[in-house]
Amino acid sequence: MIKNYIKLAWRNLRSQKLFSIIKIGGFAFGISICLLIVLFVKHELSYDKFYPDSDQIYRIVGVANRDNVILKGIAMPAPAGPTLKEEFPAIEAMGRMLSNPLFGAGSNQLSTHENPENFSDNGFTYVDQSFLDIFSPQAIYGSLAHALDKPNTVVITQSTAKKYFKRDPTGKIIYLNNDKDRPYTITAVIADVPSNSHLYGFNFFMTLSGIDFYPGEQQNWIASNYSTYLKLKKGTDIEPLAKQLTKSYIQDHYVPAILQAGMQVNPILSTAKLVLQPLAEIHLYSSDIQNYKLETQKRGDIKTVWVFSGIAGFILLIAAINFINLSTTNATSRAKEVGIRKTIGSNRRALISQFITESLLYSMISVFAGIAISFLLLPVFNDLADKTLSIPWNEWYFVPAAIAIALIIGLLSGIYPAIYLSGFKPISVLKGKISSRSGTSTFRNGLVVFQFVTSIILIIGTLIVNQQMTFILSKDVGFNKDQVLVLHGTNTLGSQTRTFKSELGSIPSVNNVTISDYLPVMIDGSKRNGNTFWLEGKQIEEAGKGGQFWIVDKDYLQTFGLTLIAGRNFNMDVASDSAAVIVNKKMIVELGLKDPIGARITNGTTYTIIGVVDDFIFGSLREEGLQPLCLAIGGSNSLTSVKISSDNIDLTIKDITAIWDKFSPNQKIQYSFLDEGFAALYNDVRRTQNIFTSFAIIAIFIACLGLFGLAAYTTTQRTKEIGVRKVLGASISAIVKLLSKDFVRLVFVAIVIASPIAWWAMNKWLEDFAYRIDIEWWTFALAGSAAVVVALLTVSWQAIRAALANPVDSLRDE
Repeated sequence: MIKNYIKLAWRNLRSQKLFSIIKIGGFAFGISICLLIVLFVKHELSYDKFYPDSDQIYRIVGVANRDNVILKGIAMPAPAGPTLKEEFPAIEAMGRMLSNPLFGAGSNQLSTHENPENFSDNGFTYVDQSFLDIFSPQAIYGSLAHALDKPNTVVITQSTAKKYFKRDPTGKIIYLNNDKDRPYTITAVIADVPSNSHLYGFNFFMTLSGIDFYPGEQQNWIASNYSTYLKLKKGTDIEPLAKQLTKSYIQDHYVPAILQAGMQVNPILSTAKLVLQPLAEIHLYSSDIQNYKLETQKRGDIKTVWVFSGIAGFILLIAAINFINLSTTNATSRAKEVGIRKTIGSNRRALISQFITESLLYSMISVFAGIAISFLLLPVFNDLADKTLSIPWNEWYFVPAAIAIALIIGLLSGIYPAIYLSGFKPISVLKGKISSRSGTSTFRNGLVVFQFVTSIILIIGTLIVNQQMTFILSKDVGFNKDQVLVLHGTNTLGSQTRTFKSELGSIPSVNNVTISDYLPVMIDGSKRNGNTFWLEGKQIEEAGKGGQFWIVDKDYLQTFGLTLIAGRNFNMDVASDSAAVIVNKKMIVELGLKDPIGARITNGTTYTIIGVVDDFIFGSLREEGLQPLCLAIGGSNSLTSVKISSDNIDLTIKDITAIWDKFSPNQKIQYSFLDEGFAALYNDVRRTQNIFTSFAIIAIFIACLGLFGLAAYTTTQRTKEIGVRKVLGASISAIVKLLSKDFVRLVFVAIVIASPIAWWAMNKWLEDFAYRIDIEWWTFALAGSAAVVVALLTVSWQAIRAALANPVDSLRDE
């Protein structure tokens, strides 16, 4: 019997090729998109769970409340981790990591003892030996037991070892930034950090042993630069331990250190506490944590996972709805088959079995076609999502899961059409009297509305994400980021840096040149260094104001187009300018200065204010980018920024390269454009933009297939009515309008439902941005209009076809 059902199902599939292609194609597309998103979600949820004893590993996060704004940070003082480890027996192990470029992490120029050529590389970070003990990476060469115990040692990844050495590199020497006085010895090689680790991207693990980045740094409780990880003993109660850690850190160590330094305790400390963040939550639950330069650059967001999961579910639902609608749409053409089979003795159970078998066949073909489509689309999706996902062909569960999904979807989506088709009365169908019951009509209309609600939400989301992206890239940030070429690794020039700058300035198309690692845009190699500032003599009376302290040269303001609104620029001929600073307006406001020129401020060293620049945004537009800023003259020379004219950029770069090759023949020139670096800060927004656009197109396409099916069903049901109207003189346009208005009405219902949902969802998304657009009414009007136009185009083909049909054919049997 089953063999016969399958044979009949295959025969029906082949006899209705267009119908089958639409039905299987829509289902397959829905399944393929769902599979891609499932791969993405599975990868996001798998982060850091593969580490041994991962459930015992936590990262310390500081939390405080400032003016009802929750602040979170992972930066801890150097002695905090070791001290807490000594004080609390529940801490089995402690490991620190420092990835701030200010101290030589991030990007560096690397050369080996055998090869003097400099190569630009990134992924440098400092860690304790105990950090390796906690995470237990796989050793490829050497032993990890004491790999970082000694000063000037480094552990590298396997891909890095292959890049620079032909064989086992343990014992080999590398130099960073031409610093021959500080050679690093490779003590071990580990397997590459997996892509589903929050440590992904780190390739060089340099020791913290024997390091003081400045005198007394390892005993300094005030400066915070380290991410601190704890491995706790099994069964440790986390909440009570976190409270004990908070008391020890803040009351027993941090506050006494501030008082001992003769400074006022900030009132915000009364709200501060330490939280232990589980290792498995770091990737998805850190979007609101500052100090991002102390960790890897790529963060996930649990909200993104939920949104993508919802989209996957909705697209799969849309595809299943199409399956149902297209199956019931085909009811008329199969009504006589049902009537004849019932007349000759077939019972309803047998008919249901037959139709469910057909549904399962369609579903099976759709699932495996969907897998094939997802395989073809995977490179595009990886590019959109910035992932390296792959179809898990070799996993034991993959094929059984595909078959199970096909069976489940086939049963769920086929049961309603089977019951509907098998319920026809033989006498009615053989007389050609089939009419849609109001219940089934309402059900089908509801399904179409649901499809368009989903599609319109995605269209609105796409429009708003596009508007926000345009707003970010076009916003006046207060400095000139266009036509600025940034040369990387210029610190290897040493004493020749100033001469190099001078020769760059002699190029006719070069307008300005400045040497500073502190750029308005946080690109690779750019630095930040939070400081606390007071008016001179106010350290004991007042809590300090946090701000940035940047080392620049005299051409910094002109190169980046910063506006000097009071005072003067630096002058190298004025000896006192070595102790002078230029501040921004925000700093003046925070310190309460009415007449800033000549005022003296301190961050441990006292400076005289000689100038004030207008505020400019040097942070992310997600966060408050207007922060207090202090510029001082000094040496900070790994980045050289060149403001060029736009007449002939290629020729200018060629001239710059020629000068570079003269000064540094053993190092290939590396450069980037500042505006591109600014845009790269929002690559995740661009990815969201592209993904929303792609999903919206796919959703509307699949929804239109369902609308096409319903239009076909309706026109079939009203064939004789159309014939009568034409005989009575109805025009083609009148008939098209008659058949289209009901569908347009459904789309308008969808617009009414979708608009408030989309408004709420996109407002929640925009909350992540300190600088954001206002959602305008025309966005909803445009999305709704687009949906109406698409719906009209979809149903018009069926409507026009029915309107053009010869009425004689439809009335012949009456």
